[in-house]
Amino acid sequence: MAVRPITVIGHKALHSPTKRVKEVTDEIRTLVDDMFDTMEAAEGVGLAANQVGSRLRIFVWDCPVEGQQEHSRGVVVNPVLERLGTPAPLDEDEDGEGCLSVPGEWFPLARHPRARVTGTDLDGNEVVVQGEGLLARCLQHETDHLDGYLYVDRLTGPLKTEAREAVKDRGWAADGILKWDPSTTEASKV
Repeated sequence: MAVRPITVIGHKALHSPTKRVKEVTDEIRTLVDDMFDTMEAAEGVGLAANQVGSRLRIFVWDCPVEGQQEHSRGVVVNPVLERLGTPAPLDEDEDGEGCLSVPGEWFPLARHPRARVTGTDLDGNEVVVQGEGLLARCLQHETDHLDGYLYVDRLTGPLKTEAREAVKDRGWAADGILKWDPSTTEASKV
């Protein structure tokens, strides 16, 4: 198992829909193990395959659940998302969201209060994950990645402008920075 570099905003892999997994191979099992290691090293709660250079429709998560000691943790292959409930009005203090592919930034984004993802695990067994709060946000966020969207793509108005300016100020795309290594926190032109 290994920590893989994480692609950052500006990399074309983050803006392209991923491909369905037809068969789980040893290479895919290794990818998933590496995704868990990478997510842990980056101190994230979720990670999509295209964030580590794979075009496959897979994400992993390890997310705290309000009111429970145990985290919700797992992998889902070929996820299908259902957004449940109506998003509440944006609360800029409570609705903050970040992303390992937009490191160091945090912006408020209204999400549906509950979400359900269905798919399969690595052995082909059905997976159904339903959550609210942070877990619902995570499920929506990671599925968005697999559909070619970053959370900053969903921002509107002044927040979208602020996010664009923050990304521009970081200079990732202008400097050719397309990945960062969470084991060293170094950016690279890959």
